[in-house]
Amino acid sequence: MDTHVVAWLAGAPEKLSRQASQAIEHARTLNAGLCIAGVTLVELAVMLARGRLQVQFQATLDSFLEEVERMCVVLPIDRHTANHVTHLPASYPRDPIDRIIGATAIAHGMPLVTADERIRKSGAVTTIW
Repeated sequence: MDTHVVAWLAGAPEKLSRQASQAIEHARTLNAGLCIAGVTLVELAVMLARGRLQVQFQATLDSFLEEVERMCVVLPIDRHTANHVTHLPASYPRDPIDRIIGATAIAHGMPLVTADERIRKSGAVTTIW
């Protein structure tokens, strides 16, 4: 899942598309695990610390990240992910975090749940929205 999807799950689930909500619920039902890139934890921490993320429950930074780790499988940045980062097309967003998140999905053979139109239009990674 892209970072904004995790943020919306925590604070504004109504922002998720019907297809994204169904895919997330399907993964939960199968106990397949919702997966995020490790860098997503960093991005969420920065968003919460800067007041750019509202959550539906009272949480400290640490308790919020602990809850994210409880509900998601955190996928590490490894050599496969690093390799995929370098092979993303020019049409893919240049932001390093976006590239790591997309490369993580590719390396693990998973679709990426994202509302980011630039990622979806790039065709580099299978997306759900």
